[in-house]
Amino acid sequence: MTADDLALLEPGLHRVALPLRMPLVTPGVPIEYLYFIERGIASVVARTSSGHEAEIGFIGYEGMAGYSLVMGDDRAPQACFVQLEGEAMRMDAGSFNVALTTSSTLRLFLLRFVNSLQIQTGCTALVNARLRVANRLARWLLMCDDRVVGARFSITHEFLATMLGVRRPGVTIALQELEGLALIRSRRGEVIILDRPGLIALANGGYGEPEAEYGRLLGETDSGD
Repeated sequence: MTADDLALLEPGLHRVALPLRMPLVTPGVPIEYLYFIERGIASVVARTSSGHEAEIGFIGYEGMAGYSLVMGDDRAPQACFVQLEGEAMRMDAGSFNVALTTSSTLRLFLLRFVNSLQIQTGCTALVNARLRVANRLARWLLMCDDRVVGARFSITHEFLATMLGVRRPGVTIALQELEGLALIRSRRGEVIILDRPGLIALANGGYGEPEAEYGRLLGETDSGD
């Protein structure tokens, strides 16, 4: 964003820790805070009334949680919570809305992020409908790798099953397939990436386009540090 827009936001920004599973947005509840994530990953999760859930959005240091405020709404139908712990700059919704009305460029810039996230969720819908669990897992791990420092993730099979919208045995089989191809090493509660180009190939076209669109809309990012 521009230096002027950043200066407009800075007085209202406060650094906070993001512990694992911390809720950032609760469905149907007015949003109190916006989070600009600096380290860690947040998941946007859709749930049915019968209790089924799956991840539909993936946010790291390139984005923010509470983005419904940018579009003029004070709540969201999906949950957003911390998937990998980290830190964020938090701003209360009232101050953020004042900043949006003060600047003629801030909302337009942040809408580009919202657009990029919609592109990502569209790709998620496509790969969930058309690709195998192993392909989807490869894409998911690549998206993690884009947003964290290092190639090691603390994650459980149960949590991966929720994120991918499949049963736990399906995740176990997919992890074994990736290990058999020497793309990752999987330990209890941890996955280590060994071969990123191999994961990109296994993702079978499911990875790359949303990332390129983010670069086109907002510019390239350097690291998650």
